[in-house]
Amino acid sequence: MKTVRIGAGAGYSGDRIEPAVELAEKGALDYLVFECLAERTIALAQQARRTNPDAGFDPLLGERLKAVLVPCRRAGTRIVTNMGAANPLRAAQYAAGLARQLGFPGLKVAAVTGDDVLAAIAGSDCRVEESGAPASALGASLISANAYIGAAPIAEALAAGADIVITGRAADPSLFVGPLVHAFGWSFDDWHRLGQATLTGHLLECAGQVTGGYFADPGFKDVAGLARLGFPIGEVSEDGSVVITKVAGSGGEVTPATCKEQILYELHDPARYLTPDVTADFSQVRVTQIGPDRVRVEGASGQERPDRLKVSLGVAEGFTGEGQISYAGPGARARGELALAIVRERLALTGVATSELRFELIGIDSLHGAALSTKCGQEPYEVRVRVAGRTTSRAEAARIGREVETLYTNGPAGGGGVTASVREVLGMLSTYLPREQAAPTVHMLES
Repeated sequence: MKTVRIGAGAGYSGDRIEPAVELAEKGALDYLVFECLAERTIALAQQARRTNPDAGFDPLLGERLKAVLVPCRRAGTRIVTNMGAANPLRAAQYAAGLARQLGFPGLKVAAVTGDDVLAAIAGSDCRVEESGAPASALGASLISANAYIGAAPIAEALAAGADIVITGRAADPSLFVGPLVHAFGWSFDDWHRLGQATLTGHLLECAGQVTGGYFADPGFKDVAGLARLGFPIGEVSEDGSVVITKVAGSGGEVTPATCKEQILYELHDPARYLTPDVTADFSQVRVTQIGPDRVRVEGASGQERPDRLKVSLGVAEGFTGEGQISYAGPGARARGELALAIVRERLALTGVATSELRFELIGIDSLHGAALSTKCGQEPYEVRVRVAGRTTSRAEAARIGREVETLYTNGPAGGGGVTASVREVLGMLSTYLPREQAAPTVHMLES
């Protein structure tokens, strides 16, 4: 039976690069996939593109390609990635130019566009899931709308001979489904195999999570070698079943437990996992250890795909101003609490306009609030004060950090390590769009 080897070179935008190099050099891969987009990531990319029309793709695209392109070309490994983010066409042009510089003329690079559906969403009556209001109610605050497109244009690009395929907001598992459909010649209404392929994509999409990263919990789930964690490889058979493994000698582990945790990760209904390609059914999946760091996963299926695509909306929601300062030694907590009280009163006295404020002692009550945190009953030797607020303007947000900074000379004794920052807040909302209103298109370039 034919087998396709597909590796996961990244699980998010800032992921490590060395494990991908290890896969490219030692993984004997047919495909290397870099999954580098999250909801907020693409909103930030859209924001960057508004400032610079040539920006908006992943800033690590060049570094990743420089690291893996030579071993990938040597091994005949093709690359698929969503590092195009908000500007896949410009990303493909950049990749083609880089390939020429690296000595690979004639390399075929495909850009997949069509996920940007802002024109279709803005002013429409598409229902925003979080509020129930129409998208038109968002007005000028709506800065981006990206549909989760599926695997079909990726398979199309590969069939046209692409060595590198760069998409925007493709669904995470679709990055893996596309190469598998192309390699095995499956049809896009073979719901059973598409369900199996989606399971493979879901297992691999977060890279190191399935090889022990994010799984480790000292004393309960000990994992060796996390500093040089190996990223996963899927050995996919023509029937859709997959063996999850990694490069021999790399850190981490592949076990039934690591695979089960990843299968359940971000899964709403195991029997109806909605993707652009298929309504996948993971409810009958079987996980079997067949050797060291080798786990067979099978039993997924699927039904007809949804008739609507999920759309991620980026919304401008003002600015956050933040200030922090540390106190240490005897009475650190009392001094930290006094510092918070001073800043609270100062913000009121000076009339800083905020819609939301938070006053926290990091290490005491910043994660779960005072009600739970006070149960520990221990007096800390050091605390970090944090004050943050949401405002409508950058200038107003900056006033919050400045008030924390004045604690140096106007607050409790012994404060130090002040930081102050302002950042624009990008909210993420979601809606759905009839799939025919998104038109994915493949653009072929050559280095």
